[in-house]
Amino acid sequence: MVLQPEGKSKPMRQKRQAGFTLIETMITLAILLVVGGIVMRGTMQMMKTQGTVSNRTEMHTSVRSVTELLEQEIGQAGRVAAPSNAGVACQMTLGTAVLTATPDNPVSLPVNISSPCANAVGGLFNNEWLVVDAGLDASGRPQQESVLITCGNPCTNPVTGIFSIPHAIGAPVSVQGSFSAGVIPPGTTCNGVNCGSTGTVLKLFGDVNGDGSMVYVEYTCNGGTSAAPGTLYRNEMSWNAAAKPSLANTMLLLNNLLTNPPDQNGNAFPCFQYQTKAVGFCPGCVTYVTDVEVTLTEQTQLQDPQTGQYQQETKALLNVSPRNVFSAWELDGGDLTDRVQPWALCGNPATCPQLPPSIIALAP
Repeated sequence: MVLQPEGKSKPMRQKRQAGFTLIETMITLAILLVVGGIVMRGTMQMMKTQGTVSNRTEMHTSVRSVTELLEQEIGQAGRVAAPSNAGVACQMTLGTAVLTATPDNPVSLPVNISSPCANAVGGLFNNEWLVVDAGLDASGRPQQESVLITCGNPCTNPVTGIFSIPHAIGAPVSVQGSFSAGVIPPGTTCNGVNCGSTGTVLKLFGDVNGDGSMVYVEYTCNGGTSAAPGTLYRNEMSWNAAAKPSLANTMLLLNNLLTNPPDQNGNAFPCFQYQTKAVGFCPGCVTYVTDVEVTLTEQTQLQDPQTGQYQQETKALLNVSPRNVFSAWELDGGDLTDRVQPWALCGNPATCPQLPPSIIALAP
């Protein structure tokens, strides 16, 4: 045996270099691919779900905005607006003294209506009821009365009124009450031509925007198919416009409207339905629309990323009451007709369905 000298160490063995084998690398890559695929699939599913939610949200938002507008304007239909100037109410006063009228001896007199607004009298119409309120007389008796006026179209001074109470110059004059046909009843005819609201066209007028301006509004609903969706238009014009504007893209509310599903009997379900009540004996009775039902079916603008189909929704507004028309119906039923404003009767059967009723002729 050979002994090595003390103090000298044994030669160190060369260590093997650490690392992964090819099999280990392939297994690792396979696991990463599986995990990455799961993550990618989850991400894609989340994107599709987000697309579905986004489509439905956009559809809900658009139809909700439209139904809120319909609900507001149907509720305002029939409201009588006082004459205004740039949306600011104009206080009217009596510009001519009424001296000889008594309840037992009513007189018809031409009088001037004064107002700081230049167009105030032009905002009145033939056969309108005005309220002249002069407070109390020396005996404490009220001097308020409703006066039926006649004038041109548009009105100009002087207007003729039937007075039962004497009034001094400066007596305040106001417009009150509501239109009996703020929502024009279905089946209404103008000189033999149908000019009323229908299942696809809702016609209403009055101060529907609540800004003191009298306007006439038509909603036109044209349902379509999924491949060729229809439209909903809102056409607004002044109550005394010379003609009705043609439908344009600026009036478009919905461009993805579908035909409503049929009812339980298989009948077509219209966009607009009406509940009517009559006062008096028919024929010759006065018809009031006291409730409006709105049903709209809409589809999404884009296809659902998950199913490849358009999502659809039917929105229904039940029993939307035109409160001003309902009030007029109650007043008429109680024989309080001096708060029920007249509505227009068409005078030209050729143009009546195309024009606001109030611009042709006015009658009680």
